[in-house]
Amino acid sequence: MIEEMRLRDLGVISEAALPMGAGFTAITGETGAGKTMVVTGLGLLLGQRADSGAVRAGAPQASVEGVWIVPEEGPVAERVREAGGDLEPIGGGRAELYLSRTLAAEGRSRASVGGRAAPAGVLAELADALVVVHGQSDQLRLKSAAAQRDALDRFAGEPVRDALAAYRDAYDGWRALEQELSTLVTDRDARAAEAQTLRATLDEIEQAAPEAGEDVALAERAERLANAEELRDAAAVAREALSSEEDAVDVSTLLADARRALERASDPALAALSEQLADLGYRAADIAVELSGFLADLDESGPAELAGVEERRAILNGLVRAHGSLDAAIELLQTGSARLAELDDDGDRVDRLRAQLAEARHALDAHAGALTAARTHAAARLAGAVTEELHALAMPDARLLVDVVPGAESTHGRDDVSLLLAPHPGAEPRPVSKGASGGELSRVMLAIEVVIAGTDPVPTFVFDEVDAGIGGAAAIEVGRRLARLAETSQVIAVTHLAQVAAFAGNHLSVVKANDGSVTSSSVTRLDGGDREAEMARLLSGLADSDAALTHARELLQLGTARV
Repeated sequence: MIEEMRLRDLGVISEAALPMGAGFTAITGETGAGKTMVVTGLGLLLGQRADSGAVRAGAPQASVEGVWIVPEEGPVAERVREAGGDLEPIGGGRAELYLSRTLAAEGRSRASVGGRAAPAGVLAELADALVVVHGQSDQLRLKSAAAQRDALDRFAGEPVRDALAAYRDAYDGWRALEQELSTLVTDRDARAAEAQTLRATLDEIEQAAPEAGEDVALAERAERLANAEELRDAAAVAREALSSEEDAVDVSTLLADARRALERASDPALAALSEQLADLGYRAADIAVELSGFLADLDESGPAELAGVEERRAILNGLVRAHGSLDAAIELLQTGSARLAELDDDGDRVDRLRAQLAEARHALDAHAGALTAARTHAAARLAGAVTEELHALAMPDARLLVDVVPGAESTHGRDDVSLLLAPHPGAEPRPVSKGASGGELSRVMLAIEVVIAGTDPVPTFVFDEVDAGIGGAAAIEVGRRLARLAETSQVIAVTHLAQVAAFAGNHLSVVKANDGSVTSSSVTRLDGGDREAEMARLLSGLADSDAALTHARELLQLGTARV
């Protein structure tokens, strides 16, 4: 429920506060005073597209703020907290939610939800749970087949909602299988070619039998073999210097002599150094042994091994060129078998998919039939209830039919829903999209909302001149029905008819003033004589006409006496 809305520099409104509250609020005012800006501002709070042309001339930006009363827990509160916002608890399981939107003259807009900046899309998500707005464009929308189907589904409630959910699950499953089968059949030749290529590739890798890191190790081995003589000379000189096989003085001998010299001394410091010399001797001996092994390996190697290494490297390099790296080739060998098995299974897979598709189609047919049956059952009830409402809306002979016929298959089912109106006895029922006048369409829309409110209640309804094209007794009945709708939901109506405004429990007037340069508007709540004067103005254009005032009082008494 909207508790209050504040507008600043929006259209002709420089600054205004609109106290709303529960029940039925009527908003009236002279033409051009800015009544529609109230709906425009509400649209901004509900995430609708921002138009910089709505910023008041000369102002840098327009702003709209709204205070909503919402359940402290539930989908709305959860979405607000997901967006980083918060609610202000007010007791009774209810909380205040603050929404705002600013629109700069150059076109940029910003939104906040629960005190935290948020994308305008979050406002749009919240709108679905907060309010239903009906303007003249929405009356035109009622002419669309989709809107008529949605109206029936909302009225039908849980039976259609459950049947539609089951149908959509079946539909999505069937479509997925159909797409998979179509892709498989269409790409069969390509998949066969892929299998042939993959099989040859795996055979090549299996024959090569590469090991991880083998290419690096072979490169090092080839480098050693290619420089065998140079390496042999270097290793031989080093080994001879460390441990000579002849009688030449070598490192090991010198270290041994130095150690013995220190051992003969009795100084502790020299004894410690002697131990270090002993360690150096051991290390020199170990290195000499390793050099001997290196030389022995070189002696055993030869041109034949180098040729073998280069041949092996050529095989591995071919795998690297084909797959990017040796590791990638090894990984393909590990994973490619599963892909090859999948490709080789195409024939059996097609047969399995066709069998699954037939089963899915059978299930889809059953769910579609159940959805049609639920809609058909609800259509008769909706037609009767709306017809009864139309009788009360000064269309005593009108009859509404809700036709459910086979249509194109989609995610919404296989039904086309059409609203047919016979405005008087003997008239052939015609689709409201073709045969209903603007006034009739307004009343059909209102009757549908009143009826649906019993099964699918909405917290807030906003009607922008729902009374367009009607007057007299029909307007009085529109007012009655808005008041009735306000018994279970908040109703806000922008109207130019006193017959409608008379039934409001809260009457706001948008008053225009002109200072010669800038037009501004303000909003006031009307009571007593002020309300009577506004009602008289709506009736005759004269706020102080005795006849109009008398009529205004009669209407207000009628509105107060509604039960």
